[in-house]
Amino acid sequence: MIACTDVHYGESQAVAACLLFRDWPDDSPCLEVTERVEQAALYEPGRFYRRELPGLLSVIGRLVETPEVIVIDGYVWLGDEFHPGLGAYLYEALGRTAAVLGVAKTLFQEGPALRAIKRGRSSSPLYITAAGIDLNEASERVVEMHGEFRIPTLLKKVDRLCRGVERSIREESPTQ
Repeated sequence: MIACTDVHYGESQAVAACLLFRDWPDDSPCLEVTERVEQAALYEPGRFYRRELPGLLSVIGRLVETPEVIVIDGYVWLGDEFHPGLGAYLYEALGRTAAVLGVAKTLFQEGPALRAIKRGRSSSPLYITAAGIDLNEASERVVEMHGEFRIPTLLKKVDRLCRGVERSIREESPTQ
């Protein structure tokens, strides 16, 4: 199985989401999981993982078994393999039992642990980093993912899923 994950932050809590699917070109998931997460850490530049990692671990922990590959919205490595990003911390936290593939929309830093790819008709690249899977293979898999646009269909869907759940939490909460 392959998983796409994301976390969206509200005022007092976050929502982590995970979509499981069987093959890279799949256009729909076979399972959707969401998890409410209390916000423990504020955003710190260069330490994004402190904010996002607990949510990812929480939602992945709800799965019956760890997926073979986990796709994150972000970086595994920050330029080179000596500067870990969110994905490298996730890879280690999972005991290296799942490959982690990072897909970022904006360039943080160029380096040897990064591939820029283009999908669809977009002239803007996506930036791919990976741990536990060859970087060239990871790049090919993202190109292979379903969708005619820059962002693969299931990455858009997991983003919308956690945003939608967060929105419904806000609507359920009493206003003061």
